[in-house]
Amino acid sequence: MTPVPTRQQTWLSQPHHDGSGRYVSHQSPRLGDRVDVLVRVPLDAEVKAVHVRTAPDGEATFTVARKVRTTAADDWWRATLTCHNPVTNYRFLLTGGPTKYQWLNGTGVHARDVPDASDFRLVAHSSPPPEWALGSVVYQIFPDRFARSKGADRRETPDWAIPADWSDPVDLSPKGVGHQLYGGDLDGITEHLDHLESLGIDVVYMTPFFPARSNHRYDASSFEQIDSLLGGAPALRRLTKAAHERGLKVMGDFTTNHTGDAHEWFLQAAGPGGKNTPERDYYIWEDGTYVAWLGVPSLPKLNHLNAALRHRIFEDPQGVVRKWLGRSGGLDGWRVDVANMTGRWRATDVNHDVARQMRDVMGRVAPDALLVGEHFHDYTPDMPGDGWHGVMNYAGFCKPAWTWLRQEPKDPRFLGAPVPLPLLDAGEVVDTMRDFTSRIAWQSLVHSFNLVGSHDVPRIRTLVGPDSVEVAAGLLFTFPSMPMMTYGDEIGMEGTFGEDGRRPMPWDENDWDAETLAVYRGLIEARQRSVALRRGGLRWVHAEGDAMVYLRETLDEVALVHVARAAHDPVVLAPRHLAGIESGSPLYGPAPKVGKRAVTLSASGPAVSIWTWRPTDDGPRHVRRRGS
Repeated sequence: MTPVPTRQQTWLSQPHHDGSGRYVSHQSPRLGDRVDVLVRVPLDAEVKAVHVRTAPDGEATFTVARKVRTTAADDWWRATLTCHNPVTNYRFLLTGGPTKYQWLNGTGVHARDVPDASDFRLVAHSSPPPEWALGSVVYQIFPDRFARSKGADRRETPDWAIPADWSDPVDLSPKGVGHQLYGGDLDGITEHLDHLESLGIDVVYMTPFFPARSNHRYDASSFEQIDSLLGGAPALRRLTKAAHERGLKVMGDFTTNHTGDAHEWFLQAAGPGGKNTPERDYYIWEDGTYVAWLGVPSLPKLNHLNAALRHRIFEDPQGVVRKWLGRSGGLDGWRVDVANMTGRWRATDVNHDVARQMRDVMGRVAPDALLVGEHFHDYTPDMPGDGWHGVMNYAGFCKPAWTWLRQEPKDPRFLGAPVPLPLLDAGEVVDTMRDFTSRIAWQSLVHSFNLVGSHDVPRIRTLVGPDSVEVAAGLLFTFPSMPMMTYGDEIGMEGTFGEDGRRPMPWDENDWDAETLAVYRGLIEARQRSVALRRGGLRWVHAEGDAMVYLRETLDEVALVHVARAAHDPVVLAPRHLAGIESGSPLYGPAPKVGKRAVTLSASGPAVSIWTWRPTDDGPRHVRRRGS
């Protein structure tokens, strides 16, 4: 019987393309620009001709690709595409070889016709994402639980709050969970920027800082002020100024979906004579009663059919979006809470209009600002490329990573799911990731927050156990994206679910897990030192059982990443597909065994290793083209 080829025997022998700078000449084209796309075709594939199929104005057309270089292992083919529409879908038609007819799209090679959903994409819009975001490491802070400044002790506790000492356990009772107040503030964050800088953080992202009647502050009572409990607007400006002096960016958080029931708009709308106020139509009403988000009475849902509301949020210079960005407020971008539900209620769906308007406004008034939307499930229909720059990538990264790394005795219910997540083979996990990443533009992927945990879900340390934290962090910091970690992950903080994980950050270093801190520092440093990890493409090499292997490629550097959740049989690769690897060096973890006939990757337990080199004999460089 002929043995069935394994993934490591087939993937490096298959044609490859992704949306990174190694394969696409222009990452942020405009309408009318001509863009070169390259496809790497291993000689093993025996491809004789390559065409690129696009669909300008909805009608399929084919562009001939020309072979521009042959190396010891690959043919390189180039085609030039014109950005005729804001989104140019494309895929490669490969002819010759054993199958004579193959499509290459974002999920790989297919010897059959496939839908357009996973085509590659060129996105040409007038407000491209900011350059600074590429490869940046994001640190999420829940302001009440990160640090208290000296001035915090002088503030009076509001009537809604249950005061807590920093050493108190989190109160998980129905009354305590949203009202227990530890008193962390913005100056406390400023005072601990040294810690973030020592980690290698690039972006500080804070959950809401507007006045509210809860510790999480997603029930804002105003968008025009900063909560005095956090130090007010002066404290925000002190924080952004200090962060910028260190080269750090700062992002805020607010919800376009709802306000709190104590919000000044809602008090006008629901008060005496409220039916005659402009604010009445800022909210959704049915049978004289306001609609609340998920039925939570304190969170009335906003009505984005109302043009005055959208003007007040997005267009008004004193509205929330513009007021706190750039010079006026110091912020470098927004993460939008409940982005997936914004503008959606029954027969109404203006979600895309809202996302596009917010991006358009930010592009005009703060073109260097980043816009990221929260989304827990399939975000791909909401990411056509002209709205959110990126999303919080729960479905395409966090959840699949959990299904590979979760400890079997644990019972992770992902955001209220009725059954626990399964424990899956690496191949199934990678198939899941490729399904999601193939349905959005590369530009959207690399401006999204990949994460293995957040303030809304269990802590990664609790979910996978201490032995696998390095593996989870290894995946996080070596994938194309903006990796986002939650405060305290780097010192081994735990939590069985979102609220339990919102514990105060311990600042006594005797309470820190020094080994976990060394892992996070080491992996972030590796990312900082490698242009391939920050900006490279993603080429899968192997995914079976307990091991994943992939390449991150740029024109001038290749990183080979090996992530193992447990001991596994050696993964053996052909050096001819890895030109230059023999001259490489280890960037993190144990080195592979590099020989003339084989590159061997082994692991005796959970492990992460990264090997980098300068590619030799690795194909053509791009010629920048502009205009039609």
